[in-house]
Amino acid sequence: MWDTLWTDIHVATADPARISTLDGYGCIRDAALGIKNGRISWIGTATDLPDTPQKLAQDVRSGQGFWMTPGLVDAHTHVIYAGDRSSEFAERLNGATYAEIAQRGGGILSTVNATRRATEEELLDVTARRVQRMMSEGTTTIEMKSGYGLTLKDELKQLRVARTIGKTLPVRVHATFLGAHALPPEFRDRQDDYVSHLIAEILPLAAEENLIDSLDGFCETIAFTPNQIERLFRAAADLEIPVRLHSEQLSNSGGTKLAARYGALSTDHLEYVTEDDVMELAHSGTVAMLLPGAFYFIRETHLPPVSLFRKHRVPMGLATDCNPGTSPSVSLTGIMNMACTLFRMTPEEAFAAVTRIGAQALGLQNLTGSLSLGKAADMLLWDIAGPHELSYWIGGRRPVHRIFDGKLSKSPFGNSGISGST
Repeated sequence: MWDTLWTDIHVATADPARISTLDGYGCIRDAALGIKNGRISWIGTATDLPDTPQKLAQDVRSGQGFWMTPGLVDAHTHVIYAGDRSSEFAERLNGATYAEIAQRGGGILSTVNATRRATEEELLDVTARRVQRMMSEGTTTIEMKSGYGLTLKDELKQLRVARTIGKTLPVRVHATFLGAHALPPEFRDRQDDYVSHLIAEILPLAAEENLIDSLDGFCETIAFTPNQIERLFRAAADLEIPVRLHSEQLSNSGGTKLAARYGALSTDHLEYVTEDDVMELAHSGTVAMLLPGAFYFIRETHLPPVSLFRKHRVPMGLATDCNPGTSPSVSLTGIMNMACTLFRMTPEEAFAAVTRIGAQALGLQNLTGSLSLGKAADMLLWDIAGPHELSYWIGGRRPVHRIFDGKLSKSPFGNSGISGST
């Protein structure tokens, strides 16, 4: 007997086996879905159920004719930070430059300083509240980066917060070490020495304490060079840690080719990639992670080459890039709308980008990101006309309810109830 059976639903599975040229969502109308031990044990049309619902499951729930989708996967966030930079937004709009704000103690170093000052408990509290907002918007899996500590103590503090979030909240967490995010003041004009410090001191200890699932870096003219990032990638490979990369956001610096050469899970931003870069990604299987929130917030005008990703069949992911400086966003459906409006992605592409491709970018495609037999029952129930509507609302769209690992997940922000019987 199954633990739960959902009936009276339509399902957008995001399952490649069900996606056709006529249906880019893998839809099953008038469907039913069974759950056993947190995994999907049956999925199909309700008329094909092997017995009456009451004989099949202990708990039979009606979805009231709503749509069920996979839980959303946010595969690029900087959500672990302390402090507030909303005032900088107002200052810039009133004429202050980024350099002027930085000289007054603002910019990324203000976030670094605030994160360093916060205790682990304080950092956990503020991060948990942010993550709960993301959960209420439909996120069931989230990547969480370090990178606002930039010391051994504070990078490990951020990574421990990520692990604690994954243990205490109903959300799947992938923790990423981003020590190569910015150059800390202690290493001013000593960039190579800082990379050596990351390799010799922080990365091995983070790996030993099982605090990281992947390694990231910021490869850009204002950050770290391809040679410096490659040193980190080699160290990660020695520890059998997957890699990902921020690349080609502000210029073409060669990071995308490097990421492809090392089989990175994803390479992210990509406004300035060339067709040669895209072809390298196609051969490597690396996900092209697009971040329209940052594109919008910094008023970038150079579009990522979506047509080239399509041409060379490079999988495109989407994520919030939640961070205090360039993408203060917690809503993946809002990001889907931005991607369709700004980048001209289709609603079908946007849906895949925050479900199965997002899961692929975290190496979790065999566990979550689509609804099929044996996958984790990470699901959302939506009162919508169809999955295309998730990309329609500019302000984002909240699910009626959220199911994580087979269990109803109550949101602190409130959701409408679902009828059920036992």
